[in-house]
Amino acid sequence: MHDFLTEELENLKASGLYRTLRSREGAQGPRVRIDGKEVVLLCSNNYLGLADHPRLKEAAMKAIERHGVGSGASRLVSGNMGLHQELEERIARFKGTEAALVFNSGYTANVSVIPALVGRGDTVFSDKLNHASIIDGCVLSRAEFKRYPHKDMDALERLLSGDSPDSTTSLCFVRKSGTVPAGSRRLIVTDSVFSMDGDIAPLPEIVELAQRHGAMLMVDDAHATGVLGSTGKGSLEHFGLKSDDDIIQMGTLGKALGTFGAYIAGSRELIAYLINRARGFIFSTSLPPSVLASSIAAIDLVEDEPSLREALWEKTWYLKKGLDSLGFDTMGSETPIIPVFVGDAGKTMEFSRRLFEEGIFVSGIRPPSVQEGKCRLRATVMATHTNNDLDMALDAFLKVKKSFL
Repeated sequence: MHDFLTEELENLKASGLYRTLRSREGAQGPRVRIDGKEVVLLCSNNYLGLADHPRLKEAAMKAIERHGVGSGASRLVSGNMGLHQELEERIARFKGTEAALVFNSGYTANVSVIPALVGRGDTVFSDKLNHASIIDGCVLSRAEFKRYPHKDMDALERLLSGDSPDSTTSLCFVRKSGTVPAGSRRLIVTDSVFSMDGDIAPLPEIVELAQRHGAMLMVDDAHATGVLGSTGKGSLEHFGLKSDDDIIQMGTLGKALGTFGAYIAGSRELIAYLINRARGFIFSTSLPPSVLASSIAAIDLVEDEPSLREALWEKTWYLKKGLDSLGFDTMGSETPIIPVFVGDAGKTMEFSRRLFEEGIFVSGIRPPSVQEGKCRLRATVMATHTNNDLDMALDAFLKVKKSFL
C-alpha cells in the first residue's frame, strides 16, 4: 500500500492538484493570520461576519454552562435535547415551512436525504455544476442519475419528458400502501447558489417543470441562507416563490449563519419520514448545545439586523466592479461568491501564492472542485470587510496580473 500512496501523491504533485492544510490563527474575520502572516481573508463563507459575533458567543457559552459540551449520542438514542427542537422550530418559522430537521453538516444532509427519497428504479435529475455532496447523494441513492447542462431548462424538460408516462410520480415520497411505489419516483435537485461560480439557479422555471412533470424538488440553499431574499430567507424569497412544503429545502448553518451544521425544511410528513430513513441523522451523534444555541442567535440576528446583509451586498458589488474594471473574468457571478477565471491549475495556484505574498488570502480552485481547464480563484466577501480591505485586494490582483499573466 505504501508504494501505491507514494505514487498517487507524486501524481497529484505533478499535475498541480496536491493539497496541504494551512494554519489560521484567531477568529474568522476580515483579517487573520495564516501560517504566521497577517492577510486579508477573501475566501471565507462567513458572509455576514457572524462567526465571531458577541451574541453568538454569549449564547454558546450560556448553553455550555447549562447543558455541557457534548450531546452524548444520536438523537434517537439519548442525544435529543430541547435545544434541538427549539432550533428546528426557529428554522421552520424562518423558512416558512411546517417543520425542519437539523443535520451535522451540509454534506451529511445531502448524502442522507437524497438516498432516503429515491432508490433503485427511481430517477434523479441534477444540474451538472451541483455541489459534490449532491452528486455523492445521487450516486449513493442508486437511482438512475441524469445530469443536465448547467441551468439549461430546455435540457431538463427533455429529460423529464423522455421518461415513460408510467414513471411519473406525485410529490408524495413515503413508500407504503396507497402512495408512490418503489421504482416510480423522480427527484430534481439543484443548488440555488452555485458554490464555485456564484450564479443563481432559475428556480421559478425549475419549480414549474417539477410541478408539470410530477417530480419532487430539492433545493440546496447552503450559500443563499442569510444572503438572498429581502429578509435573508434564501432563494425562494429572492424569487418571490412561496415556501411550499412540497419543496424540500436544505441549508447550512456554517456559512452566513456563522456556526455549524445543516437543516432540511419542509412538511411535517417529510421530517417524520427523514427521522426514520435518513441514515446520516439516525447514526450520527447529534450537534452539541453550543452550536444549537448560537445557531438560534444567528437566525435572530439575520432578522434583527438587516444592515449586515446590506453591507454584504454593498461590499460584494464594490469588489466585483473593481475586478471587472481591471479586466478579470468574474464568470457572471451574481452573489458574494466572485470567481476569477484563470484556467490552468498550475497558474491558478501560482496566482494564489503571489496574492498571499501581497497579503491577500484567496484559495485556488482546481479539479475535482471544478472541471480541468476551468480553474479559478474563488473570492468571497464578508459584510465586515472594509473598503480599505477590498482596495488592498484589488491592488494586489492588479500587481500580480501585471507580473504574471
